[in-house]
Amino acid sequence: MEIPLKSLPGGRAASGNMTTQSDLDLKETALKEDLKFYFMNPCEKYRARRQIPWKLALQILKILMVTTQLVFFGLSNQLVVSFKEENTIAFKHLFLKGYSGTDEDDYSCSIYTQQDAYDSIFYVINQYRHLKNISLGTLGYEHEESGLKICKQQYKRGTMLPSNDTLNIDVSTETECILLKPKELTGKKAELKLNSSFFNLEFYRLIQLEISFKLKGIALQTIHARELPDCYAFQNTITFNNRAHSGKIKIYFDSDTDIQECKDWHIFNSVLQKNTQYILVFDGFVILSCLASLILCTRSIILAWRLQKRFVTFFLEKYKRRVCYADRLEFLNGWYVLVIISDVMTIIGSILKMEIKAKVLILTMQASLPKVLRFCCCAGMIYLGYTFCGWIVLGPYHEKFEDLNTVAECLFSLVNGDDMFATFAQIQHKSSLVWMFSRLYLYSFISLFIYMILSLFIALITDSYDTIKKYQQSGFPVTDLHEFLKDHSSAGYRKDRTFPFICCCRRQESDDNLILIN
Repeated sequence: MEIPLKSLPGGRAASGNMTTQSDLDLKETALKEDLKFYFMNPCEKYRARRQIPWKLALQILKILMVTTQLVFFGLSNQLVVSFKEENTIAFKHLFLKGYSGTDEDDYSCSIYTQQDAYDSIFYVINQYRHLKNISLGTLGYEHEESGLKICKQQYKRGTMLPSNDTLNIDVSTETECILLKPKELTGKKAELKLNSSFFNLEFYRLIQLEISFKLKGIALQTIHARELPDCYAFQNTITFNNRAHSGKIKIYFDSDTDIQECKDWHIFNSVLQKNTQYILVFDGFVILSCLASLILCTRSIILAWRLQKRFVTFFLEKYKRRVCYADRLEFLNGWYVLVIISDVMTIIGSILKMEIKAKVLILTMQASLPKVLRFCCCAGMIYLGYTFCGWIVLGPYHEKFEDLNTVAECLFSLVNGDDMFATFAQIQHKSSLVWMFSRLYLYSFISLFIYMILSLFIALITDSYDTIKKYQQSGFPVTDLHEFLKDHSSAGYRKDRTFPFICCCRRQESDDNLILIN
């Protein structure tokens, strides 16, 4: 005779406890399955549930596309840098009398007599006057109302007799300027202005004389690269520096270049317009791929946060204690955070480019060739990132960063400790922001590669055997999360050996017992 469970003393309570324990066991099994699956890499996930690693495939595609985009942009930027540098050299030959093509250490040339000073000043004026007839480039005046602005800064009047050791001078300064327009340089007014008292220089009072003028030009070489031409404005300044009053006047030539949009141009070849359209379409695909990557990585972080919440709640319910902070951080994938930041920056950069056009280093690994190559690949990616960054950002301001090959050679020299001071000193101090970025860029690269990466590479070869042997003997400290997952079996997952991706091939069994430190 069957006795109903409810007729037994405490039957309902026993039944409730059994049901609760059964539910808890089911919940634990499901949670372990989800945790096991979450901490798998993309290839293991495919083996387990045939889940295609879309994020991995998208990241590979994105790397290829962004690298291609960077190469195209760098080549285009290299044309700009080349055009600027060649024009600066041309300007020096055009406007500096007797320029030999070689500058002094501070990028200046010098004169030593009063006649040389007058000849150099009037040579600039005369060359400016006949610019259209003597220049080989596509240069012109900014507009008819612009011209040569000549300003002289000098001490107020006084007397100086070196033979008698006598000096009587007012150290307060005064500045006087004159403007010579292109039209005025062709008529009789030119002779009047050039013979005015302004050009009677008292060199013991003269501090500096500055000649500034603005020219415009068009870069036609971009057409050969199937790009639309750009218009340029060159703000040129020639400074005669006599502050030392040592009998030597240093002449400095400075040219600031501004890229402007050509207002009215007609190019009778559809190839250029089509090429620009293709680049814009490619940039659009880069933005779409980055958006897809951003959405997928954000979704993964949200799912990881929900899984962490389930684990914390279950652990508190079953074991009556909270999960430690370190175990909670296991659910935060640093790669996803970096990818999201990278995607945001790439999207912003691509948009700006279109507007112009219309986990951490491995500490120790096993001392074998594949592992060393893995480390080198990781360091190489960082090196490549610095190379692209220096080429694109510092290219217009430093001759060692003008093209990709030179940048790579310069950075390799810095890693070996060569040419450090010259690399720091040769940056053009035209922009405080660029100067500060160049210091941050160089200091971070030198510190990272000399003090960290090279040291890690040496430690990887010399100390890896002892490190691995030590951890194989003593083992790693087991956290609550690892203890929770330790006895869980993954027998329900598929173990097929045929996979659609090369990266999903099964590892060699000999590698399964190796401990890697991430």
